Amino acid sequence: MKPIQTVGIIGLGSLGVLYATLFTRALGKERVLVLADSSRIARYREEGIWCNGQICDFQYVDAAARTEPVDLLLFAVKFGGLEGAIATCRHLVGPDTILLSVLNGIASEEILADAFGREHVVWCVAEKMAAKKEGKYVTCGPWGEMAIGLPAGEDPARLRRLTAFFDAIRFPYVLPPDILVHQWSKLLCNTGCNQAAMVFRCDYSLLQRPGKPRDTMIGAMREVAAVAQAEGVPLSEQDVSAWVDVIDHLPPDGEPSMRQDGKNHRKSEVELFAGTIRRLAAKHGISVPVNDWLYQQVQEMERTY
Repeated sequence: MKPIQTVGIIGLGSLGVLYATLFTRALGKERVLVLADSSRIARYREEGIWCNGQICDFQYVDAAARTEPVDLLLFAVKFGGLEGAIATCRHLVGPDTILLSVLNGIASEEILADAFGREHVVWCVAEKMAAKKEGKYVTCGPWGEMAIGLPAGEDPARLRRLTAFFDAIRFPYVLPPDILVHQWSKLLCNTGCNQAAMVFRCDYSLLQRPGKPRDTMIGAMREVAAVAQAEGVPLSEQDVSAWVDVIDHLPPDGEPSMRQDGKNHRKSEVELFAGTIRRLAAKHGISVPVNDWLYQQVQEMERTY
């Protein structure tokens, strides 16, 4: 397969802007396509998108008008927009196109595999970055890294092609020993931290000291570990403690993405977090009262938008 030359990005939230910025800096705007429909592109061009105080000079491309496949297609939409993004970009996936999803949770790769074939998908976790979007303004830093890999037994050729590309442009990535365990571990963190911050309308500071927000966060994480074990994924109390330690060292006034969703009256990723855990818990006959409560609270909050 030929080396990766062109990158398409669909979704221009905080992570979409972060990755569009990194790839454009590395490759030049001619090789990086920010994909959208014509009306959304008109709005981007009229209003502008700003990253760390500088206006972004992206190449905006009407996805419907593009006919040639891209070599790497990055999905950076919210979960509720994934099916629409798949429909928008279906004709841009050729025989050698690699697909990456930076969505949270454990569901998006399987959805992409069902839509396009597993041979196109590289599993991914976007991690260790801080990216916040308010209107047309995005603040990024640190820029983080991608953890990438394939489930056991799959042909590694597409992963080698992707890592060769990342090495060539000095793009930050890591190769975890088991990408599925890595994804579940991040899900454990998000299910506790993101949902608790949204429901209790707080930044990290309330999650870092004793009280109901912290107890709720830890309780939700423990339920994820129990469900993971039932699914054959070896998460434990050690993983819970490790993530709590990470959260304890975050800037106290920082906020996870779901808290930002709540403040801006946007639909959250609750279906990726509590929704996923509740469905899998029901399959295994496991009680998850903390995630049941968080799910109900988020649903009630979103009904008021």
